[in-house]
Amino acid sequence: MTDSLLPDDLVALARRVVAANLASGRKIALAESCTGGLVAGALSEIPGSSAVLDRGFVTYSNEAKQELLGVSRDLIETFGAVSVAVAWSMAQGALAHSHADVAVAITGIAGPDGGSEQKPVGTVVFACAHRGDTEEDANAEMRIFEEAKTRADVRRQAVLVALELLLP
Repeated sequence: MTDSLLPDDLVALARRVVAANLASGRKIALAESCTGGLVAGALSEIPGSSAVLDRGFVTYSNEAKQELLGVSRDLIETFGAVSVAVAWSMAQGALAHSHADVAVAITGIAGPDGGSEQKPVGTVVFACAHRGDTEEDANAEMRIFEEAKTRADVRRQAVLVALELLLP
């Protein structure tokens, strides 16, 4: 058991992420929407995380995605905020506005409202970008956490996936 606000498994994974990125000399940035800063929060629970965590952007609204990360309004209007295109743009924006070597972006529908037939509650899109990546290097994927029964479940699963993406 840890002395943390967060569940033990999140803290343990965050500890692995900090140690692995410290060992490889990488700095991290985050662009979070549906997780509301929980990934950055998990990393900052770890003593010494300041050596790897450069910054986090909580861009819950579409306006924040545009203003803080440079995501284009056209991209959001064409594909929706919960899309591979927007997640990739968020990750690229986090890199452009930080000193990080790697950025992970998360955007999704945590519920209980907001879902559609095409994008049900539990749909979360992740993108991982490394400084210098090109469009061909794009690493983004949409997941649907069907087993998640609550908003908290969706967000918890999203944080775990995002942390895994930050392991070198």
